[in-house]
Amino acid sequence: MVRAISQRWLLKFWKRGLKDQALPSWQAVETENLSRVADGLSYLEVTGDGDIKRLLIRQHGAAVAKVYGAPDCSGRFLDEIIPRPRHPTGLMPYYKAFITGAPVYTICDVKDKDGRHILFERLILPFSNGDAGVSRIMSSFEFICEDGSYDAAALVGLQHGSPTLRLCAMIEAGPTAGI
Repeated sequence: MVRAISQRWLLKFWKRGLKDQALPSWQAVETENLSRVADGLSYLEVTGDGDIKRLLIRQHGAAVAKVYGAPDCSGRFLDEIIPRPRHPTGLMPYYKAFITGAPVYTICDVKDKDGRHILFERLILPFSNGDAGVSRIMSSFEFICEDGSYDAAALVGLQHGSPTLRLCAMIEAGPTAGI
């Protein structure tokens, strides 16, 4: 199901971290060399009390920052940088990963400023911080355009309404499921 090679590798990395626990530990992310895919990664921390949870951006890779149109989103909440009309397709998959503890993979149709069609593929991976439940999330972004050329600058802000959600799938945690 997951098409991009870097995202397939990240999913395998996540599954290796499961071992005999419900979620991989965030420590594995901190010790793994992710530099070859870092531009397309976003690191989020789950914050809040009780039933009200928010996703705090700890770090965006350079490609992700360009798409959001902000050089540094660190310290901001994800629901603040994703325009409200796009919350259903933009935030829902993150909360699905948070609630279920399973990876979520999405594909959306978006357009750049010149109207070129782009497939926006996102892999969302939940992690724990040694405690029960999801406390951190890593997401990987891939953008694919048929002619190979598109303008990623502020891609999120250019969309009017929600992007067309082509696929939203939870990935089973078995050794080869979803790969």
